[in-house]
Amino acid sequence: MIPNIYHFITGLRQQDEPFHLMHYLCLASCLAVNQPERVRLHCLNVPWGPWWERIRPFIEVVPVDPAAMMTFTYQDPNIARYSYAHQADFLRLQILLKEGGIYADLDTLFLQPPPREWFFEACVMGCERLDTKAGGDAEGSLCNALIMAEPGALFIQRWLDAMPGCFDGSWSAHSTFLPYRLSREHPALIRVEEEASFFALDWTQAGIAALFEQKIDLPEAARSVHLWAHLWWEAARRDFSNFSGNRLTPTYVRHARTTYAMAASAHLPAGPGQSWLRYRAEWLAARLTSFRWRSYK
Repeated sequence: MIPNIYHFITGLRQQDEPFHLMHYLCLASCLAVNQPERVRLHCLNVPWGPWWERIRPFIEVVPVDPAAMMTFTYQDPNIARYSYAHQADFLRLQILLKEGGIYADLDTLFLQPPPREWFFEACVMGCERLDTKAGGDAEGSLCNALIMAEPGALFIQRWLDAMPGCFDGSWSAHSTFLPYRLSREHPALIRVEEEASFFALDWTQAGIAALFEQKIDLPEAARSVHLWAHLWWEAARRDFSNFSGNRLTPTYVRHARTTYAMAASAHLPAGPGQSWLRYRAEWLAARLTSFRWRSYK
């Protein structure tokens, strides 16, 4: 049986920026919607900032052992910059194999809890739109941004065993194409959900626009939405969206008439703390505290 425990990973690189509102809303929606027994945030570097201070009392912080981190060899230094993401690909499976539960990326917004019968499966994952430009001969893709698994799940074990041999430094070969192939080879080990359950709005320009610039009705089957933050987070990146992380503010979430904002607004904290000026004051105070702490260390 899959325990109603949620796992998240962050801080596998130095935390130079405060914990973002998007991440707060992920955890707040998880707590409110899923009513989990526990929420465990696995991190190497602990987050900081006003949004972190708000959510910290409600979650468990689990230190990541640096000695357990994987070692990767890259030929392209531009890819090496993202080794923390590859570390997380392995770490999430190790956590699920040992503890079981539900892993989710921090750019997730939860809408409704998983059906009760899913918790009696050995493993549950959802299909995502296949990136045909990613190379290889993949016929489908299971997104690892949300995984449900019982402790010791055989599917997770087989996936973890096969990952080193499939790792080529890309985003998808080991993390989404491999589990799809394993699900076809061992269908009894996993329940595969259609895109509507977790990835109703995909990673394309149209999908991201539907999240942050338009208001659309999500399918009834949608349990959560993935935000694909790595494709739009940096303001200088415009190939997928003009939206960026610095535009995702309390004011945006409260007032924008978009799919994401209207679903996320229910999880903004009540009271004067919602004001943008107060948030900025808290942010500056947290930044100063962090600077003093690092200087002391």
